[in-house]
Amino acid sequence: MAEFPRIKKVVDKDRDSMSASHNRIKGKMWNGTNSIVSSEYDISHIVDRIGTGDAFAAGLIYGLLNFSDESDSLNFATAACSLKHSIEGDANLVSADNVMRLMQGDTSGKIQR
Repeated sequence: MAEFPRIKKVVDKDRDSMSASHNRIKGKMWNGTNSIVSSEYDISHIVDRIGTGDAFAAGLIYGLLNFSDESDSLNFATAACSLKHSIEGDANLVSADNVMRLMQGDTSGKIQR
């Protein structure tokens, strides 16, 4: 950030792989002042990892546009990424409501369409 002063946030996700079908995901953000870490999601029975990074990035953009709190934005991104692991193919087919339910603690795994 010192080298590129117009950058306001540095964001990434951590993946801890226990096996090909079992991972733990959490997001992290540095906003120039504070380090923010999202909730961690334990994902078992992974269907497809393709598109999970895109789901994280899209979730972050959505979160930054719709939440005033950076922590909520990061948690939305991480939840969107986590849910994408249950969808075959590269597109995340879950709704914003599905992501919000996971953020609020509903870990039932049910995706309502």
